[in-house]
Amino acid sequence: MFDYQKLSREISYILRHNPLKYNLTLDKEGWADINDLLQKLNARSEWNGLSKKDLEKMIASSDKKRHEIQSDKIRAFYGHSLKEKVQKSPCQPPNVLYHGTVEKFVDSILEKGLITKERQYVHLSTTPETAIKVALRRDKKAIILKIDAQKAWDSGIKFYLGNEDIWLSEPIASKFISFLE
Repeated sequence: MFDYQKLSREISYILRHNPLKYNLTLDKEGWADINDLLQKLNARSEWNGLSKKDLEKMIASSDKKRHEIQSDKIRAFYGHSLKEKVQKSPCQPPNVLYHGTVEKFVDSILEKGLITKERQYVHLSTTPETAIKVALRRDKKAIILKIDAQKAWDSGIKFYLGNEDIWLSEPIASKFISFLE
């Protein structure tokens, strides 16, 4: 018997943030081939013997409904319920969005902008309060950046609605970033 809650977190991490590390390809709607995912997970002793039926049990037993399966494909949602699926068509963001970070990343952000690193998208918050919560996961001192999302959108940067609190985007150039006062 597998720890389905732990498996759910693991698969969310892989599909949402780091598919390339696992040599997985996601289509434009975030779907990955189940057999490829199972092969990668089965290579680790903790998940050896994992099957599609186990993935289905994981989804059925989860109260957060982070994933869905269709035929031979699986994807992760960015919100915590089925109604909070990421809108995969670019859409115009609010005028301003926020990004919570910590001091050790500020110089790099000011030089390179917000980049995706190992994630598929840059994660932005609709409120400073949400951005603070995100930053405090990494350090005790949160630095909140204000993103001129309207100007970034006008310059051609694509944004996607994650859920009511989170927007996703392509990398954001530093010229669209300032410190929240």
